[in-house]
Amino acid sequence: MQPGDTYSDRCPTRLILDRVGDKWAVLILGLLAEQPTRFNQLRRTIKGISQKMLSQTLKSLERDGLVKRRAIATVPVTVEYSITPLGRTLAQAVDPLRLWAEGNVKEVLAAQRRYDQSMEKTARVA
Repeated sequence: MQPGDTYSDRCPTRLILDRVGDKWAVLILGLLAEQPTRFNQLRRTIKGISQKMLSQTLKSLERDGLVKRRAIATVPVTVEYSITPLGRTLAQAVDPLRLWAEGNVKEVLAAQRRYDQSMEKTARVA
């Protein structure tokens, strides 16, 4: 295996691509690129993410050096997350994907409906 051979099943860059392909990571990085945010605010803002999934994703992003965790000495302890310089470069790279999804969701949903309808017709004929 050569370094950076993403087509190799043993290439470590695939771990990074897994992060890029994770919708929760993309959404978290997008929010943290705007400003440091507390855990509970992230949970309230990102609809549909469970507390467990948010915690796991934040830990993975922190481990990868993309996010920094800061515990604030309050009762109870407040935890705030911020994006690192490395994380900011990734956020800048993946945010266009989020914008593309927002701008093209109608077309994709319409294509899915057309496909599903054609598959139903094919199944009825067979």
